[in-house]
Amino acid sequence: MKEKLDGLFQGLLNTKQVKNAALSVESGDGSFRWAKAGSNLESEPIKPGNEVSFWIASVTKLFIAAAILRLQEKGHFTINDPVNHYLPSSMLERLHISKSGEDHSNSLTIYHLLSHTSGLPDYIEIKPKGGNSLFDLVLEEGDRSWTIEEILEIVKSEGKPLFPPQPVDLDNKKARYSDTNYQLLIAIIEAVTGRSIDLVFKDMFYKPLNLRSTYHPGTKPLDHEATSIPTWCGEKQLHIPLAMESFGDLNSTAGDLLRFMRALISGETFNHPATGLLMREKWNQFGFLISPVAPGWPIEYGLGMMRFEMPRLFTPFQQIPAVIGHTGANGSWLFYCPDYDFYIAGTVSQVLAAAVPFRLIPRVLKVIGNDL
Repeated sequence: MKEKLDGLFQGLLNTKQVKNAALSVESGDGSFRWAKAGSNLESEPIKPGNEVSFWIASVTKLFIAAAILRLQEKGHFTINDPVNHYLPSSMLERLHISKSGEDHSNSLTIYHLLSHTSGLPDYIEIKPKGGNSLFDLVLEEGDRSWTIEEILEIVKSEGKPLFPPQPVDLDNKKARYSDTNYQLLIAIIEAVTGRSIDLVFKDMFYKPLNLRSTYHPGTKPLDHEATSIPTWCGEKQLHIPLAMESFGDLNSTAGDLLRFMRALISGETFNHPATGLLMREKWNQFGFLISPVAPGWPIEYGLGMMRFEMPRLFTPFQQIPAVIGHTGANGSWLFYCPDYDFYIAGTVSQVLAAAVPFRLIPRVLKVIGNDL
């Protein structure tokens, strides 16, 4: 299996636009472990197998959702509570106005945010008339920062809700990926704890799970920062520390991510192991979507967790089992395959290669399945 994974990794490095890559594969019982990191740039040498740090982008949503469920366990709220119980009215006023003028702002619940069933547009993608989206501005004009209040003002003034907040008991709920939802969840976590998200994560995850190299940009890891893989957008290396802080997404290593995912799947992350099952109790399918940052069909979404299974149409000769976890807009990923009991983590750290994980993971699973 290791030789075949070596071949897949070399193919990953040879993928168009990819400059650097990291890939780790481990069995649930720990009997198999394989990891590689590398670069095809002479100016950025990475020693083979070296544990490297990278921006994990929206893989961070697994951490945010787990933190919300931990706070529910502690009695701070329930996920069916309205968002307006925990955030000031100034944040939520006019946030979700339908085309007909109906105001759904006070109907939003924590559950809606976790499951992407709020209908709120993604602040990163909103384009004002005659202008660029925030995502485009960062890529084209350079580094900048923003606050949650500025994010919500973009949504209120330029965004258009896609559908009303979906009833919790409705089967086949409408779901549309939106980073706005998780910015609001971060605000709720900080409001109810009275602490920064970084300090909350340190106590909940980093220290108990010994995640020594996981941290928010602008802060420091528990131990030391590992050799870092930069993020690219095409041929441009991104130096955007202010934007990275504003996104609220973590830097981590494949090793730390795998430890976190093991704890998430086993229930170790929670006081009651059954709490973690809420993340994958009910799946809603995203629709077809053309977006540089947001995933669509055939991805399904639970509470802060994706489910991805390659449609049988594309794998007629061998059924590839489903994986659960998350990806990021820079081609990062963290997945667990229940059928094979294997964990897979990594990155290509390339904004223009965000779809790479969805092509790579079935190939990795095929290698694993043929060897079992």
